[in-house]
Amino acid sequence: MAETKKEERKAARLAKEIQAFSKAHGGSEGHLAHIGQAGTRIVLVGTDGGWGDLVAPTYAVAQQAAEKAGLTLHEEFDGEFAAKVATGPYEWTRMAGIQIGGASQS
Repeated sequence: MAETKKEERKAARLAKEIQAFSKAHGGSEGHLAHIGQAGTRIVLVGTDGGWGDLVAPTYAVAQQAAEKAGLTLHEEFDGEFAAKVATGPYEWTRMAGIQIGGASQS
């Protein structure tokens, strides 16, 4: 019972964070992704292209938080959904640095 109450409180806190993100970005959609023992990542994509993520301890808590926040969830992070993400120079240089094994050259 204590674990259930703890999970409910965590889901409620995550739902508030999702709602705050959504408000700041003109609405949002999401995707839940398992990340092993660390839990489940809630990937958020705003209407304006902004993006972020939160981590829930379990898939059930992530699902409950998304439901409480009214977040539309996508089954997959497919091309159509990914195309809604706005990336800028920072993201591209970070991705390039990761791909070649080091920091980017400015």
